Amino acid sequence: NVFKFSTPGVNYLTYLLTGLVYFNYFNEASNLSMSSVVGNFSLINKIYIPKYIFPLSKCLFVGINFLLTLIPLYAVIILTGTGLNIYHFLLPLSFIFLFVFTLGVSLFLATVSVFLRDMFYIYGIIIQILSYMTPIMYDINMLDPRLQMVLKLNPLYHIITFARTIILYHQIPTSMDFAACIISSIASLIIGAVVFRKNQD
Repeated sequence: NVFKFSTPGVNYLTYLLTGLVYFNYFNEASNLSMSSVVGNFSLINKIYIPKYIFPLSKCLFVGINFLLTLIPLYAVIILTGTGLNIYHFLLPLSFIFLFVFTLGVSLFLATVSVFLRDMFYIYGIIIQILSYMTPIMYDINMLDPRLQMVLKLNPLYHIITFARTIILYHQIPTSMDFAACIISSIASLIIGAVVFRKNQD
């Protein structure tokens, strides 16, 4: 039932690609950041260097890939007739929310992976589950309202919805959309930074 669904009123390819572009950034950046500290043990032991630089640099590096993936996304937006609108100027905000949220998660993962090496394998399972719990290939409105409430606890849902509201529906995101993205991204960064700082030595 989920994968037979076709989004009414919008182009499904644009809907799908928007979700994939945002989710793939989170997936790639968090995976690379998780091993960033462990992979640089020899460097950290030789010279003093702020350790947060390693996950931060990974998130920034993957950001370059994110910008490149916007090229096929905008090609699909134009070729499918989805069209551009004035609210596209707000899309950089959605990436800022995504970047801050991902950085917080990355700091947390980089810390945990030092003490729990199995995290590299566990996270592969977690990210797979998260990919199905994030409405990338399906519309959340087709699900049971109780299940919708659970999936809406996922910050990635709100960030992707923020972008889709602009791209697909040609509307400015609501104040609730802004609030959900701001709160979830800042909360993620604070938690990740506190955990990383307490354990960085």
